[in-house]
Amino acid sequence: MRRPAVAGTFYPASPSHLQAMVDDLLSSVPEPSADGADAYIVPHAGYRWSGRTAAHVYRRLMVRRPARVAVLGPAHRVPLRGAAVPTDGRWATPLGPIAIDTDGARELVARRLAIADDRPHAPEHSIEVQAPFLQQLPDVRLLPICIGQSTAEHIATVVAAVSRPDTVVLCSTDLSHYLTEEEARLRDVATVAAIVALSPTRIGSRDACGRHALRGLLAWAASNRRSATVLHLATSADEGGPRGRVVGYLAASLTV
Repeated sequence: MRRPAVAGTFYPASPSHLQAMVDDLLSSVPEPSADGADAYIVPHAGYRWSGRTAAHVYRRLMVRRPARVAVLGPAHRVPLRGAAVPTDGRWATPLGPIAIDTDGARELVARRLAIADDRPHAPEHSIEVQAPFLQQLPDVRLLPICIGQSTAEHIATVVAAVSRPDTVVLCSTDLSHYLTEEEARLRDVATVAAIVALSPTRIGSRDACGRHALRGLLAWAASNRRSATVLHLATSADEGGPRGRVVGYLAASLTV
């Protein structure tokens, strides 16, 4: 079982404090109607900063109640080319274990769309921070896919391979990093425009830390006639962070 890497930093290590924080974040978002989306963009910073933006996605998943969620998150700490899935059968969080879709992981490896490697996952927060939110869904299975340097075409093929009626795909990414609030909002608005246009080539190297996964998701969406809708756009300054060094956060849906 994979042990948590960022409990106590990105989110509370105490089970009761974590559950209370998740409940508070989810209750801060009005209950939505089902939107029919089969993919979303969700941030992955500490809950203190991006949790309310992420909650816009998870409130929708609580209505949808998918059996499986595939999360594509960037490899921040371990060099990686292409995609990597874990070999672990469960991941631990302070709320308990969450089941990993090992069959889905093996299928990606068999199709040579990913490698089986726990090393990129072990220290990585971009997928881990999604797990406590996902644990609010009954009997959900998680398919973690760590993304390194990749082409949009390759990641689009990965997304196509995991897409099915019982599955929702999440692209875990933050937007601009460490700009002034004014600069960040200008850059993030341009990035959002590229997302709405389903244009992978307009996502620059400094527009999103999960740019490789994001470009691939947009390529898949364009090929499959999805439309992108912004659910929430914010920066860390909106949650009281310094205005001279902000990070941008987006929640968005991709719908037929």
